[in-house]
Amino acid sequence: MSFARVALLAAAFVVVAAFSPCSSAGSEKVALSVAIDGAIGPASTRQLEEALDVAAKRDAEVLILQLDTPGGLVTSMREMIADILASPVPVIGYVAPAGGHAASAGTYILYATHVAAMAPGTNLGAATPVEIGGLPSLPGGDKGDQKDQGDQKGQGGRPAGDAMMAKVTNDAVALIRSLAELRGRNGDWGEKAVREAASLSANAALQEHVIDFVAHDTTELLQLADGRTVDVAGKKVVLATKGLPVETLEPGWFIRLLAVITDPNTAVILMLVGVYGIVFEFTSPGAVAPGVIGTICLVLGLYALNLLPINYTGLALMLLGIAFLVVEAFNPTVVLGLSGVVAFLFGAAMLLRVEGPGFAMSWAVIGPAAALTLGLALLTATYVWAVRKNPPRVGGEAMRGLPVEILDWQGGEGHVLALGERWRAKADEPIAAGDSVEVTDISDLVLTVRRRDAGRNGARQ
Repeated sequence: MSFARVALLAAAFVVVAAFSPCSSAGSEKVALSVAIDGAIGPASTRQLEEALDVAAKRDAEVLILQLDTPGGLVTSMREMIADILASPVPVIGYVAPAGGHAASAGTYILYATHVAAMAPGTNLGAATPVEIGGLPSLPGGDKGDQKDQGDQKGQGGRPAGDAMMAKVTNDAVALIRSLAELRGRNGDWGEKAVREAASLSANAALQEHVIDFVAHDTTELLQLADGRTVDVAGKKVVLATKGLPVETLEPGWFIRLLAVITDPNTAVILMLVGVYGIVFEFTSPGAVAPGVIGTICLVLGLYALNLLPINYTGLALMLLGIAFLVVEAFNPTVVLGLSGVVAFLFGAAMLLRVEGPGFAMSWAVIGPAAALTLGLALLTATYVWAVRKNPPRVGGEAMRGLPVEILDWQGGEGHVLALGERWRAKADEPIAAGDSVEVTDISDLVLTVRRRDAGRNGARQ
């Protein structure tokens, strides 16, 4: 009987093993979609990295990378390009929805995708790089000086003989040409987009062989991509995308948080809140909340700055300025306060090594932050100065002039009631029980008192 059971189980195992490959081979393929909406930064890099990882684990047919971006950081853009080139899953770049664009860094990323497409009413280009950071533009200044990474800074915004800008531009040209050669796209127009900040509409991009086709939606996108042969990690792959179901990958909470805190203006505000929270905790031990909130904000701010291409000299100046203002609050000197504001402003202006859409320090944040910091320092200094002018509130000095009640008196000494306590007292003048007296001095826990009317008379004289 036992032998029959063993044989039955073995037969069942063989049947399951024989049919499991067929069932997995017949599993339905899927196209995954991820949307990059906004400036290219550390959050975008993390989002694409996670999407490619999910697509590889689920053996997706393609990953649709929907782009609507004004550009962003070069470091993040290069990381995204490297991830796309190393991806085992074909990536379809799709500029959408209508009215969207893939400017600046978005153009490079679109060139890197295995298949490039655009929706009607979109545009791409303006890929002139901006690698050198500097002081933010003053409010109401020259509009030409405030243009982002996709503007024509190569024509008038910077000197033509700027060697560093020439190096950056040539490097960007080499990158976009290499991507164009890899994907069989128009490298000449790519260079024009870098050197002259040229832009194209969807139909013009199709005519210039910058993209592969124009699609109104993802359904048409997958139909037009079907049957195309692409090079995926060194292997030729024929896409079978027609009729595939599309599943959208939403960014998780960490990516959403990263998108907020990696804004350099937000990071600076977090640092300020963190520093002052910790200062308030040290000045008022036991409050707990300022210390906890300040520590969390400071850690988040430093983490965000660690992900951004910052100038550590600027960061050091900011911290030095804050330190000067904190010292000014407890030891008013005016010089430290003004020096702290100047150091903070210059540090904030120099903080970023690069500029890019969505990643630039704003005077609308720097100015109020410096004013608020100076205001808090001056307010604290005012309270400190007022406390210095007030009479002492503790110790022997605080008891001078204090009215006391005579409990018993004989000769030149007796006992009085002061601050609810019984004290020994003496006097240098005749005093009787029932007189109104006040403290003039204290020595070895013995109070020296005098009649209050005598004190007033002496004051009048």
